[in-house]
Amino acid sequence: MLQKMKWRFIVAAMSAFSAVMILLIAGINYWNYSVTTRRLDANLQQILMEHFFELAQEPPRKEKPDVPPVDFRDAPSKESRYMMRYFSVYLDERGSVFWISRDFISSISEEDAAEYAGEVWKKNRKSGFFGEYRYIKDQSEHGSRIIFLNAANEQQFIKTLLLVSCLVGLISLGIVFLLVYLFSGRAARPYIYNMEKQKQFITDASHELKTPLASVSASADVLAMEYEDNDWIKNIQKQTVRLSRLVGDLVILSRLDEADFLPNQSRFSFSDLVWEAAEPFLSRMQAGGKEFVYHIEDDVFFDGDEMLIHRMVSILLDNAVKYSNPGGCVQLDFYRRHHNIVLELSNSCDIDPESDMNRLFERFYRPDQSRNSDTGGTGIGLSIAEAAVKAHKGKISVKCENGKRICFKVVF
Repeated sequence: MLQKMKWRFIVAAMSAFSAVMILLIAGINYWNYSVTTRRLDANLQQILMEHFFELAQEPPRKEKPDVPPVDFRDAPSKESRYMMRYFSVYLDERGSVFWISRDFISSISEEDAAEYAGEVWKKNRKSGFFGEYRYIKDQSEHGSRIIFLNAANEQQFIKTLLLVSCLVGLISLGIVFLLVYLFSGRAARPYIYNMEKQKQFITDASHELKTPLASVSASADVLAMEYEDNDWIKNIQKQTVRLSRLVGDLVILSRLDEADFLPNQSRFSFSDLVWEAAEPFLSRMQAGGKEFVYHIEDDVFFDGDEMLIHRMVSILLDNAVKYSNPGGCVQLDFYRRHHNIVLELSNSCDIDPESDMNRLFERFYRPDQSRNSDTGGTGIGLSIAEAAVKAHKGKISVKCENGKRICFKVVF
């Protein structure tokens, strides 16, 4: 249990740190992408301005559009025309290319430029990325003008920053995991100290209580012989037995909390064990007018603590018999499915279907309508059953079927 608590602490710490790292990496890369695209769009807007655009000397197709000559004296920098590589394509209202300017780029042919413009013209977007180019589309009643700005360096920087940030994030996760793993023992030390104190208290208290309980029980037995049919004495005997059982259950539960507490492991017949555990309950169910339906598969063997498994099965059977409706039905199914051993135990009852069934495994928890102290239980039986299952690396679950039936399922 302490090892599980340690790993839960590690998982919680790593989950929190991972969430922060993901948000940080996503935020940095989103900010970089936004800044880069805004800068590219600003450059495209500058190119789009009439005074920042230079026409080709001879139009390759049809006639030049009526655009004034360029005066670079008003440009942001005299080096502007040499700092950006771009080309522009003019299209008519039908999307046909009639003029291409490649004065500021040499790596693109007219055929490729026309193909790029045709693909972009079909899109209902004013700007965006097309391959390694950032484009902007300017439409008018006479046609469209599309400018493609080479953004290969900017795209490479975006990809590099994303890769580097992810790599730094993974390395940081590894370093933090190592640190958290090394310091998790120190963080769990107060919890371990409290658990050890709790176990020691339960052990000491159980030993201290056994002697007075034995004395009270012996005195009650003597009084019962002298005063027969005395209700007060019978109640003392009953409550003494219940208190002794509670002390024993607390000791068992405390030991089950310890890691690898399976002192008596052996190979045994699980099928025979289920038969032996169920047999004492047959007469109880018949006396209470309850029906018992069972299907127990033969020749199923298991490696574990036989006494602990027997206690788990008996607890589930006792729980089903106690809390089933008068004249109700208890069903037991035990079988092997593939590599798993499955035990299913259900009983008819009246229970709120919206209640949290998993709370049944909490110590001393009792649903108001179906459980009370009059049943004579200690309130930790199902907690012991759950601890016994988990000690054998199994799983136990409970579900309510329409508020009329409750089913416990154990899988090893």
